[in-house]
Amino acid sequence: MPLSKGEEAFALHCRVEGLTPEREYRFHPVRKWKLDFYMGHDIAVEIEGWGRHQRMGGFKADCEKYNAAAKMGIRVLRYTTDMVMRGDAINDVLELLK
Repeated sequence: MPLSKGEEAFALHCRVEGLTPEREYRFHPVRKWKLDFYMGHDIAVEIEGWGRHQRMGGFKADCEKYNAAAKMGIRVLRYTTDMVMRGDAINDVLELLK
């Protein structure tokens, strides 16, 4: 699947900062859930798009996925494309990785 505009921008921000996150990180031993970016140190980044995520079924599925990640000790940071473009996502990740 091609990267969204927000995912492309975040991937570029990571490269600029010398970070090499794992893309489409499959974190759950049973479910096929994936996180957009796994930064290591139990930190993940999700770039939220429009469409499926905004409908009740998609929202519910996302809640289940994010709660499972939290129960496994993974902090999932969630951003919109605008937040990525402003630099919020990379700045937050860099702060947590200090």
